[in-house]
Amino acid sequence: MAQQRLRGLPAHPPGPTFLAYTPNGRKLITVGLNNAIRVFETGSDDEPTNIDNAQDSNTAVAAANDFFVTGSEDGTVCKYSLETNSLDGVLVRSTLPVREIALSPDGNWAAVASDELAVKVVNTQDMTRVLYLREQSRPVKHVSFDVSGTYLAVSCSDGLIYVYSLSSEEPQLIKKVDGLIKALETDVEASSKVIWHPDGRAFAAPTPTRDMQVVSRSDWEKQRAFKSGHSGDVTAAAWSPNGGLLATSGHDRKLVLWDVKTQRAIKTYDDVRATILAMSWHPTDNVLSYTNNDGELFIHTDVVPADHARILEKDLCPAPFIHEPLAETTANARRGPVNGAKEIAHRPARAGSPDSLDEILAEDDELSDAEPFVDDDDGAGYADAVNGHGKRPRTLDDLVVSNGKRSKASHGGIGTGTFQPKIHAPFQPGSTPWRGNRRYLCLNLTGFVWTVDQDTHHTVTVEFYDREAHRDFHFTDPFLYDKACLNDKGTLFACPSSKDHPAFVHYRPHETWTTRSDDWRIPLPHGEEAVAISLSESYIVVATTADYVRVYTLFGVPVRVSRLKSSPAVTCASWRDYVLTVANGPVGGDGATRLLYSIENVKRDEVLQNDDAVALGPGVKLQSVFFSDQGDPHIYDSTGTLLVLQHWRQPHAARWVPLLDTRLLPRLASGRRTESYWPVAVANARFHCIILKGGDAHPYFPRPLLSDFDFAVPVYGRLLPKTADAEKKKKRPSDPDDMDDAPSDDEDTADLSEPQSLESSHLLQSTLHSLHADTLATTTSTASQRAALARSEVELDKLLLQLLAAECRDGEQRGMKCLDIVSLMRDRSGKMVDAAMRVAARFGRDVLSDKIAELAERRLVGLDGDDEDGLDDE
Repeated sequence: MAQQRLRGLPAHPPGPTFLAYTPNGRKLITVGLNNAIRVFETGSDDEPTNIDNAQDSNTAVAAANDFFVTGSEDGTVCKYSLETNSLDGVLVRSTLPVREIALSPDGNWAAVASDELAVKVVNTQDMTRVLYLREQSRPVKHVSFDVSGTYLAVSCSDGLIYVYSLSSEEPQLIKKVDGLIKALETDVEASSKVIWHPDGRAFAAPTPTRDMQVVSRSDWEKQRAFKSGHSGDVTAAAWSPNGGLLATSGHDRKLVLWDVKTQRAIKTYDDVRATILAMSWHPTDNVLSYTNNDGELFIHTDVVPADHARILEKDLCPAPFIHEPLAETTANARRGPVNGAKEIAHRPARAGSPDSLDEILAEDDELSDAEPFVDDDDGAGYADAVNGHGKRPRTLDDLVVSNGKRSKASHGGIGTGTFQPKIHAPFQPGSTPWRGNRRYLCLNLTGFVWTVDQDTHHTVTVEFYDREAHRDFHFTDPFLYDKACLNDKGTLFACPSSKDHPAFVHYRPHETWTTRSDDWRIPLPHGEEAVAISLSESYIVVATTADYVRVYTLFGVPVRVSRLKSSPAVTCASWRDYVLTVANGPVGGDGATRLLYSIENVKRDEVLQNDDAVALGPGVKLQSVFFSDQGDPHIYDSTGTLLVLQHWRQPHAARWVPLLDTRLLPRLASGRRTESYWPVAVANARFHCIILKGGDAHPYFPRPLLSDFDFAVPVYGRLLPKTADAEKKKKRPSDPDDMDDAPSDDEDTADLSEPQSLESSHLLQSTLHSLHADTLATTTSTASQRAALARSEVELDKLLLQLLAAECRDGEQRGMKCLDIVSLMRDRSGKMVDAAMRVAARFGRDVLSDKIAELAERRLVGLDGDDEDGLDDE
């Protein structure tokens, strides 16, 4: 049966047309010669949304989930909102035409290629932050980020590919790839664009011989190639989302689909009626969309034939190497690193860390039996190294357990497994795992420390938010530091042991009054590694794999060595003279250990809390531990809840109190926003964090912006069910003066009632007042601190007075609750109680007013007690 001819959608006037999918695949944006931008809803037959009055002759488009960026021949780069379908502003301007735009995976940076010599990389949130790539000798035709956002490939019209590293404030040219692409003028239809494979280890680019050549990122060597598919220059190419398929088009008006594993064409569409200039796979469906030089958009459903469609259903597929490096280094081919993660097998110094090979092995052992990851398609023989069937062993005796050892077989010859508890992995607060070749070692309100893996060594950069107080610095790191702490006094580092040196800690003060540097290094005993480190204004703390807690002064004088009662250690934190340690404790009924914490004052040699439990629910993981700017311990867990330790200076009295549940934030009320939060600090009674979007688990480069949220004790749910009044408010108000009362687009339900909001505020302020009172009771307080505490008590009573008024205003007349509210007032002078009586009288609550008067009399004689008389019949 003849294949049905595809019908193109006339998206724009005849001429070059370009497109981009949003990462979530919900929308498709097209631009062309006219001044209209079209936004298509995926899977909808409705007419697309038109954004008119845009720039004429748009030549490039790139999209994030909530915005997109376009470039035009007049050199203007504009940012548009997908929520309002309107112009957000102009990001940057060029004096010559824009040729292409690429967005970093996190959407924070846009790389702009134009007929100017320099490539501009502009921050999409702050247009004043612009990086310039100036190594090119001629104008640039294409730009493309790798999947981690670490590297930017620049295809220049001189026939060279310039690969930049964006791991530091100043971009660095790390490689010029010569002899791969064709020298093309920037305005021709043929392509020389680099397309990075989704596994992050390689890229492909069109060659002068009309092939697609794959190049390894690690050594820049040529790997497999996709050959003999086109008789004309390649004009567009795209990997499928999982890297298992490659689509290419050319001047010969052919669209070719390739199997990446075999480099063979599985389908050729030779009925393309115009030259394809841009193409993009749908992130999840069997759909390939493309635009041509005739102003048309094609949404090609079921583009992959049914007998090959299963390739799209696989997980991440490896890039086509001649010799698979992961198979050669580990004897078992491993899943390609997601987001460009570096091969862990090359990092023996990190064994036992959260990103160690043991963890990767444990994950790979869970792969499906039905479809092994390794296929000996090139005859190298490595598939047999897994087992006789080319699959991983599935017996319990062969599985890797949590401590890195294999379970023993019984003497009876039958493989029997021993019970292995689920140990909470250690972590360094403020640190992120490797992604690509870099990671953050520390992120806090003072600044940030990151490291870049240069294969033979690392380079470490320390930056500060307040650059007037401290100067940024950068150094070569031959010791491969994997932990860091930063404050206003100095920077602390720790490195793992190697064959050349033991593990040690290194402290570098920001300022010194001596003639020589006061840097110091202290080695740890042989076989001992640092699990976590912390730095305060007074002490340095190191928790080790030997379950020791080692405490030093800021300049290396050891003052305390103690062994943890529970093990293994998980993390530590410190503030002034206080040290908090967390370790694995007894095993619970679910087979997971319970975390225990201890707090001591090093200077006074005083233990405040001793192996008390960290309040975590079943299956919940601890993500961060830190002290606030006021010196109160906080934790942040995997549910997105921030908790503070109340009464922690009193032995056996401490309890964990939730200050914020990020799942209940109003910004998430609509359900359309998907994001998580990376904890940074608690300061000025606010939670400071980094917002993570797109399913990211950790912040990444370029450096993200900090956000902060008010505390909100989770007393009630985010929003109440709709009421009749709320439904009325949803209708558009007829009076312009009522527009402020109209609900926002993000509101699907009514807000909390006034009494509930006041109750939540009172509970929060009571908790903060308690923390403040505990601090003043155990320290030498100043007059201003005591005055602030007294003012907070008055504010608490004012909140109760407002709550009383709200309850009296309520038609239900809950008298006993109103009297309860008055009894919570802290003011013993009688002023607040008198004000409460006046509030009750104002609303005609005479019985309540009398009961409040009785309460005032009892307080005067010291007989304040509960009222047993009912007031509901008032």
